[in-house]
Amino acid sequence: MRQVHGACWSSVNPTPVDQPSVVAYSAEMAKRLGLSKNDCQSPQFAEVFAGNSMLDGMVPFATCYGGHQFGGWAGQLGDGRAISLGEVVNADGERWELQLKGAGPTPYSRHADGRAVLRSSIREFLCSEAMHHLGVPTTRALSLVLTGERVLRDMFYDGRAEYEPGAIVCRVAPTFIRFGHFELPASRGDLALLEQLVMFTVSRDFPHLGEPTRTLIPQWLMEIAENTAKMIVDWMRVGFVHGVMNTDNMSIASMTIDYGPYGWLEGFDPQWTPNTTDAAGRRYAYGAQPQIGLWNVGRLMGAVSGLIDDRDSLQIIVDKYITTFQTEHNNMWANKLGLRQWNAEDQEHLIDPLMKILQMTETDMTIFYRRLAQVPCDQNATPSELLSPLAGAYYTAQKQEHEVVTLKWLRRYTARVRTDDRDKSQRHAQMNSANPKYVLRNYLAQNAIAAAESGDTTEIDTLLALLAHPYDEQPKHEDYAAKRPEWARDKPGCSTLSCSS
Repeated sequence: MRQVHGACWSSVNPTPVDQPSVVAYSAEMAKRLGLSKNDCQSPQFAEVFAGNSMLDGMVPFATCYGGHQFGGWAGQLGDGRAISLGEVVNADGERWELQLKGAGPTPYSRHADGRAVLRSSIREFLCSEAMHHLGVPTTRALSLVLTGERVLRDMFYDGRAEYEPGAIVCRVAPTFIRFGHFELPASRGDLALLEQLVMFTVSRDFPHLGEPTRTLIPQWLMEIAENTAKMIVDWMRVGFVHGVMNTDNMSIASMTIDYGPYGWLEGFDPQWTPNTTDAAGRRYAYGAQPQIGLWNVGRLMGAVSGLIDDRDSLQIIVDKYITTFQTEHNNMWANKLGLRQWNAEDQEHLIDPLMKILQMTETDMTIFYRRLAQVPCDQNATPSELLSPLAGAYYTAQKQEHEVVTLKWLRRYTARVRTDDRDKSQRHAQMNSANPKYVLRNYLAQNAIAAAESGDTTEIDTLLALLAHPYDEQPKHEDYAAKRPEWARDKPGCSTLSCSS
């Protein structure tokens, strides 16, 4: 473990494990990589994706990067337990990097063991694939492998460390380059390395921009800013909270990366964060994510600004993030509410009052928006007909005051819908393609973890299949679309998480 200067990566081999066994794999991702069912069920698959065996052409490495963590510069960080095996180009010409998370120490482990535990590995494996099927840009997951070893972890950093089952996830992406990869050489004044990395990244990951030159850097940053804004709109649409939006956890390809203390809004609260480390400041709360995305883009711009002659272009990039987010956010609302298009007055008349109503009583975000499609928009609809579809979205009984303001809002909303003058089936289809019925609720993931730690991995397979179709009605799995049970309200792993994994 050391400070690495003048380089972006280090050669390092995974540390072999005792008894690797495949817990689960994504058949969809395997097929995309050209792997068959027999391949994935072979003993060799377990050996390779536990890091015990290398295939021809694999040259494992870990990368060097820095980052701003909770707003402060943290210096060198790097892949402390992630080791890339190499890249695969599939039959369609797609390039995928295969990376083992939890494969052992690297030069960047900072005295840690380089391992990961089963609970965090299950969460990353399931959420990567769930987010993909929700239509959110994300890294993918190929496999989840038990190591046969125990790993000592202090889950909440409170002095109660315990040994937990170890596991390794193989995650897959076109690139794992992060904002922090550029911040570190910039912080050290190593402009030669910084420029080399920028040109490599543009050439490999943004070839449509053309031959990489310094004059292309503002255009490259513009694309990153625009796509980052779009990604965060998708987070907001489905109620996802990343939990730890440090710059070292921001992908240059604008994909969701590093599934640590993430969570899903159940009771709607813009100030909610699943991360216990962030409980005091709530820097990475649900409602703060758009602003933090812009702040992080600003750190990336600052890192490469020494390579840019036209500094005026930096403000244009900031403006691009803001306008892109606003446009996409407005479109998101139109889709969630089933409107033909967004009108300027919709913010004041519909969205602002709705945000207040959802917080008057504990309201399940996913259920509320999904059920909203069932609200009749007939001008003659009775109060009961308007309110009853939403009844299952509340965690506590509605008070009369809440019913009154909700009904008033529904009258205004349905009147607005009628101005579109289109068939209700079109509105239903639009809303149901924007508002998922199934998400990886925190308690569902915890149920799968608890079962797997007892030797039963069937719930992982069930969730993997269920979450591959999050917008579909799945009558046999209605229970998975239900509100969070009361027992999960304050249970560790359901309501509170940490960076420990």
